Amino acid sequence: MEHIELFFKAVFIDNMVFATFLGMCSYLAVSKKVATAVGLGAAVIFVQVITVPLNWLLDVYLLKDGALVWLGPEYAQYDLSFLSFIMFIATIATMVQLVEIIIEKFSPSLYNSLGLFLPLIAVNCAILGGSLFMQSREIPTFALAVNYGFSSGLGWFLAILTIASIREKIRYSNVPAPLRGLGITFIITGLMAIGFMSFGGMLTGGKEEKPVEQTAVIENNLNEVEVTKDAIDLAKNEQEIKE
Repeated sequence: MEHIELFFKAVFIDNMVFATFLGMCSYLAVSKKVATAVGLGAAVIFVQVITVPLNWLLDVYLLKDGALVWLGPEYAQYDLSFLSFIMFIATIATMVQLVEIIIEKFSPSLYNSLGLFLPLIAVNCAILGGSLFMQSREIPTFALAVNYGFSSGLGWFLAILTIASIREKIRYSNVPAPLRGLGITFIITGLMAIGFMSFGGMLTGGKEEKPVEQTAVIENNLNEVEVTKDAIDLAKNEQEIKE
């Protein structure tokens, strides 16, 4: 259940584009054609699946306060968290270079169509944001880190694929001249972001069970109120009888 909840949150509720507006430069520039958007989105998923778990290992066993305790008790006092940005970016840059080599080898046409934006994945704030969100939300296990890396990448992939599909169709629409290009793209992105906000209620439905102790306290308070009310009614009756 924890994996499913994290998956839906990362893809729909905390979508990188529509919730936090990360990775907008690539999202806007490479979303003119569906084929190009699919290639870049798949590359982002691959990079996220590799870098988020690797950065989780770095954070847990190297960067956190006291993470070096596995080297010995004398290292428990060291805190290397100030190196988080440098280490995370180094991991991301290494993986992006690997992706660039693979795409250039197996799909030269996609490599040429992506152009400069493929190496720019290394500085894509959505990629770094995935690792920083993983760190700030204190994801507890390696498996959940893999899940979050895939889910956050998939959310970005769905966002760029959706806007690319719309932009291909909107070419044949009668868009007002001042809104053509990025203008209408920003408007559509805002409308989609509002739509994705509706997913916020997906995992909040259902009745929450109150703890047993809290229920007992409420019942005791209600009993005391009823006893007090009975005592007041009895006193009023006695007063009426005396009069």
